Amino acid sequence: MRKASLLLLLLGFSLAGFSLAILIPAFAETPPAAPKIDNDFVQRQFGKEFTILPEIAPVFGDLDGDGVEDVVIAARCKNPMLDQGDHDYKVIDPFYEFFGYGDPRMTTTAAFSDADPLRRGLVVLIIDGAGPDGWRSAHPKAKYVVVNLPYRTLTVRKMKMRKKTIEAIYIEEAGDTGDASALVFDGRKFRYVPMGADMQ
Repeated sequence: MRKASLLLLLLGFSLAGFSLAILIPAFAETPPAAPKIDNDFVQRQFGKEFTILPEIAPVFGDLDGDGVEDVVIAARCKNPMLDQGDHDYKVIDPFYEFFGYGDPRMTTTAAFSDADPLRRGLVVLIIDGAGPDGWRSAHPKAKYVVVNLPYRTLTVRKMKMRKKTIEAIYIEEAGDTGDASALVFDGRKFRYVPMGADMQ
């Protein structure tokens, strides 16, 4: 619900040398504040299995080229498949799909019990915005949970694809090699694109 703030309008009248001031209340609606992206927000959107990674700030961009702002959030989760029905998101695995097999029902079993605690349960959450409120909309266009992406940092940058400039999620990958990659929406789905050595 939007809050109304009380404004006072001062109208001055002069009548036979006397001044008369009238105060008239006027109501103006203040726009709703953007939701804070924290654990409460993430769990409302995706379920109690998810927790935000506070050391990696959310990033914003128009990932599907529809002119509406989307948000990308770094998070962890215990079981990404659990709340798909209740929270209307899709679990995807573009990383393993690039290497030939991307069915998240199978590919989540190993990564979510990874011996390395830094990589265990890492996910990328994407809220594809809808309407003037973008990702803040009560009913976003789509929500995705990206699994098995070995990221250290996430940014949104412009890149060229088929003679078009699009926005993509750039990833500095975990590990010692400094490899980089991107997640690109190709019009149907998100694809993993290796970028080779460090982009910086």
